[in-house]
Amino acid sequence: MFEIAASLMAGLLLSLALSPIAIPFLKKLKFGQTIRDEGPKSHQAKSGTPTMGGIIIIVAALSASIVFSRKNSEFAIIAASFVGFGLIGFLDDYIKVVLKRNLGLRAWQKIVLQLGLSLFLTIFSMRSVGSDILVPFTDVFIDLGWFYVPFMIFVVLAFVNAVNLTDGLDGLASGVSIFSFVVFIAMGMLFSQETVSIFAAALTGALIGFLKVNYHPAKVFMGDTGSMALGGALSAMVLVTRSPLVMLIAGAVFVLESLSVVMQVLYFKATKGKRIFKMTPIHHHFELSGWDEVKVVQRFWMASAVFAFVGILSIL
Repeated sequence: MFEIAASLMAGLLLSLALSPIAIPFLKKLKFGQTIRDEGPKSHQAKSGTPTMGGIIIIVAALSASIVFSRKNSEFAIIAASFVGFGLIGFLDDYIKVVLKRNLGLRAWQKIVLQLGLSLFLTIFSMRSVGSDILVPFTDVFIDLGWFYVPFMIFVVLAFVNAVNLTDGLDGLASGVSIFSFVVFIAMGMLFSQETVSIFAAALTGALIGFLKVNYHPAKVFMGDTGSMALGGALSAMVLVTRSPLVMLIAGAVFVLESLSVVMQVLYFKATKGKRIFKMTPIHHHFELSGWDEVKVVQRFWMASAVFAFVGILSIL
C-alpha cells in the first residue's frame, strides 16, 4: 500500500515540477498546436498553444513507477506499451509541428506501427498471463485460445485510438483517464497485481499534476505523444489484468467517443451526406449544441466517475 501511495505522490510532484520547465522549452522550440479548420471555430483561439506536453506525463509516471514497481513481466508489458505508443504519438506530433504536415503520419504508417506493437504486446502477454479474460460481475474467466491474439490486438488498437479521439478539449482526456487508472489501482489490489496498481497510481498522480497546466484555458496540450501513451498504458493494463470486458464498462466514455465517430462515418456514407451528430467525436456535438467547453469536460468527467465506479463493482 505504501508503494502505491508513494508512486502516486511521486508522479504528482514530478509532473508539477516538470511543467514549468517543459512548457517554456516547448515554446522556445515553437512546438505550437495548429488547429484544423474543420474543428469548432471557437478552437482557433488555441492555435499556437504548446503541444507534445505528453512528455511531462511520460517522464513523471515512468520515473515514479520505475522507483516503486517490481521489474517483472507485467511492468515490462505496461512500460513497453506506454513508451512505445508514446513514441508513435511523438513521431506523429513531430511531423505535424516541426515538419508542418498538418495530418502527421499517413494513415497506413500509423496503422503499421500500431499493429506491429500491438501484435508484439499481445503475444507477450498471452505467454505471460494466459489467454483467458474475466467476465464482469462474475468470477468466471473465459479462455479464448488463439482467438485471444486477434481479439486483444483489436482491443489495444481500439483503446489507444479512443483516448486519442477523446483528447479534443482542455483537460478532457487527462481527467477521463484519471478515473480509468483509478480502476486499475483497485483492480491491481484486488487481483494481487501490485505492479499494475503502482504504475496506475504513478499515472494518476502525473495526470493530476498535468491538469494544473492542461485544464481550461490550457497552457499546454498533451498532443498525440500523451494521448497515445495513455492509451498504450491503459490497453496494456487491460492485457495483464485480463479485463477487456471490465474496461468496456469502466472506460465507457472512451468507447462512446469512438462509437460516435464510427456511427457518423457509416451514416454519412449510407445516406450520402446526412449526419447523426453535429460533429464528432461526440464532445464536439455538445459544444455545438451550446454547452461551453468547461461544462462538456466536467460532465464527461462525471460520467467517467460513474462508469469507473460501476467497473470497480463488476470485479468485487
